[in-house]
Amino acid sequence: MEDIVLLNTIERYLSGDMLPEERAYFEQLRKNTPEIDQMVVEHKLFLHQIEEYAFHRDLKHALHESHTRLLERGDINEGEDVPTRGKVIQLFHRYKKVTAIAASIAGVTAVIISGLVTFLSPSVNHSQLQQLSGDIEQIKKVQRYQGNKINELGSTTIPENIKVLSSGTAFLIDGKGYLITNAHVLKGSGAIVVNNKGQEYIAKIIHIDQTKDLAILKINDKDFKPLGPLPYGIKKGSVDLGEELFTLGYPRDEAVYNMGYLSAASGFNGDTASYQLSLTVNPGNSGGPIFNKNGEVVGVISTRQTSAEGVVFAIKSQGIYSMVNELKKSDSSMSKIKVPVSSSLKGVDRVKQIKEVSDCVFLVKAYNQ
Repeated sequence: MEDIVLLNTIERYLSGDMLPEERAYFEQLRKNTPEIDQMVVEHKLFLHQIEEYAFHRDLKHALHESHTRLLERGDINEGEDVPTRGKVIQLFHRYKKVTAIAASIAGVTAVIISGLVTFLSPSVNHSQLQQLSGDIEQIKKVQRYQGNKINELGSTTIPENIKVLSSGTAFLIDGKGYLITNAHVLKGSGAIVVNNKGQEYIAKIIHIDQTKDLAILKINDKDFKPLGPLPYGIKKGSVDLGEELFTLGYPRDEAVYNMGYLSAASGFNGDTASYQLSLTVNPGNSGGPIFNKNGEVVGVISTRQTSAEGVVFAIKSQGIYSMVNELKKSDSSMSKIKVPVSSSLKGVDRVKQIKEVSDCVFLVKAYNQ
């Protein structure tokens, strides 16, 4: 397909001008062709930036015209002569409505300028990224669901009168109960983890690395039975562009499976510690593992881009090794953590892979008492 024809097709797709059958065909083409999907994402961002530029240009033009009219009417004076105090007061009462409007425009302009500075800053722009920890309403729903599960299963060791502040996903990196999640998921002083059977366990926050946005938890609960060797390994190498990937996470009250692919080897603003994925995720997926077809963990879901549908960022699995090694150097008691390097799921069909890893993926609820 010629580039000009493809760009025209993408514009028709983004503007909603396609017929339902044509749109369905193009969406399937986008799903099967990473290069076209990437072009759609980039073109959508380009159009968004053009719209912002046009808005800023029109606002500047309107401000200039208002300024010129006020000068022509004598309402403002750019010369050296300064009006008397009485004249200033008289003008204020006469044009206080105009003053209020001008102040509002100035405020809007200040907000826009601030937004542009943030947008152009090399630091992460949180207005363009959404962290994928669970919101309050979602947490309440999960709590009600888990409460019902606890009643079915019997007693619980969870402390009473706790206040859950955030939720997300975690997964085991050692069968003895060591888990990885995102640092931004752990907004409280303690954590509860819940397996796919609804069983809740107390977990201790072992280490938080805000720079990497990763954290380690340890299940400290008498009811938890350590697992044997984990079915998956943590990949040390890189992932190929277009490689098929899948994830399990807790955006709702049970584990949810999603499939996608690697769309860029770097993350937001070229962050080399992250991947860009084409994947559907929701709040609650933060901290969830990203698996390749061999059942190896290649990343940890962290954020998604707000201005482009299906653009998700995951911290590379090498960050897990880096954090664990740093922790072992600073705390000798952590030397017992054994990160799995090999996967027993290579060549296994996807349904069986999901069944094997689901016991190792947990819902996380961070709380304060």
